[in-house]
Amino acid sequence: MALASPSESRHGMWSSRWLFILAAAGSAVGIGNIWKFPYVAGENGGGAFVIIYLVCVAIVGIPIMVSEVMLGREGRHSPINTMRSLVERGKRNPMWVLIGWMGVLAGFLILSYYAVIAGWAMNYVVLTAAGTFENISAQNAGMTFNDFLASPWQLMGWQTLFMALTIWIVGKGVSQGLENAIRWFMPLLFILLLVLLGYSVNSGGFQQGFDFMFKVDAGAFTDPQIWLIAMGQSFFTLSLGMGAMMAYGAYVPEDAGVGGTVVTIATLDTLVAVSAGLAIFPIVFANGLDAAQGPGLMFVTIPLAFGQFPLGAVFGTLFFVLVTFAALTSAISLTEPVLAYLVEEYNAKRKRVAISVGVLCWILGLGTVFSFNIWADFSVVGGLTVFDFIDYVSQNIMLPLGGLLIALFAVWQLPKTVLQKQLGFESGVKLGLWRLVAGVIAPLCVLAVFLNILWPVVQGFLQ
Repeated sequence: MALASPSESRHGMWSSRWLFILAAAGSAVGIGNIWKFPYVAGENGGGAFVIIYLVCVAIVGIPIMVSEVMLGREGRHSPINTMRSLVERGKRNPMWVLIGWMGVLAGFLILSYYAVIAGWAMNYVVLTAAGTFENISAQNAGMTFNDFLASPWQLMGWQTLFMALTIWIVGKGVSQGLENAIRWFMPLLFILLLVLLGYSVNSGGFQQGFDFMFKVDAGAFTDPQIWLIAMGQSFFTLSLGMGAMMAYGAYVPEDAGVGGTVVTIATLDTLVAVSAGLAIFPIVFANGLDAAQGPGLMFVTIPLAFGQFPLGAVFGTLFFVLVTFAALTSAISLTEPVLAYLVEEYNAKRKRVAISVGVLCWILGLGTVFSFNIWADFSVVGGLTVFDFIDYVSQNIMLPLGGLLIALFAVWQLPKTVLQKQLGFESGVKLGLWRLVAGVIAPLCVLAVFLNILWPVVQGFLQ
């Protein structure tokens, strides 16, 4: 029996287009922008990576996000049941339903370590409020962070608290939970990021940080590994291929234009990522820190910055509070796909399902907790810790592959009438251009990066 395509999702609807933009931006704008983008850019040489990242957002990210939101709004179910509904109604190959399963799995894997990293931010709320970083040196800021990572019990405690908050909000549903959470805190996060950027301009290292972000090493453009990492980062920060945008798309009102809305979301997301880099790197260079120091970059530089100016403890505390809320909105979006599916499939109470999902994710997240201390010398494969392995597989393989399949299905498997209805295209020319960009150029870009990475591996086997 084919699944129906209701005009509204059973889980609720966004009350307005702008609340969907804030919610989707909340999913996209989070730790991935403020924590991960600067340190990944630092590890990959700065300028060339930033430009490659922006190209990936424009040519690949935006078309695939439009496709994913469009699928969700047409299906009005969880990602798995949305794909099942669209496949059954269009009499397509049932294998396409794997897109939904892959997205839910990728989101679950990412959430398992995301909760751990978000716990770091929560810990820093307390440390900053206590005045720990007032006039602290760069060396001591680094030691404070390293000592924290060395304690699995501390990491587990903050991971548990963050996961409990996420499940509590998710259990309340779309309007009562998520909308109330993002209505105020996302705008405040933008304001505080601008405050930090203003401080960074006067830190003494702004020119050096700016040059690092935008001076380009032309040789990096030929490195397929950097293209893969930049594309994975664009998918990560835009929440693509992990089921989140498809789940959120199911709650989008019919009168909201998909294309313009997605461009707004992607623009906000990119501005935050670049602004975070411009805020953090000048502080890195002004204090003689290493731009490629990895995951601890934000947790050393931000406390160091706020510890140097008046009312720094107040502003620093607010910053980490709002980073925590940005992380919460992202974590909620990662939880929603699997939760919505289980509610639909078993007709279970939302709160009970939320608790079960949270416990399972917490258990998986222990692998990430231990990767920074008692399992630091244990590698899953190729020298990768549990955290590194989950991060690499989910971000650099599952998300781009999921995005590739989403674009191909949305463009070439949905009926033309559905595309015209969802995108609002009356002109055949516009539809043709859309199919060229989203159905040919974006998938070929993803495929080219994959082939460049896989070909040396294949050659190694053949030799």
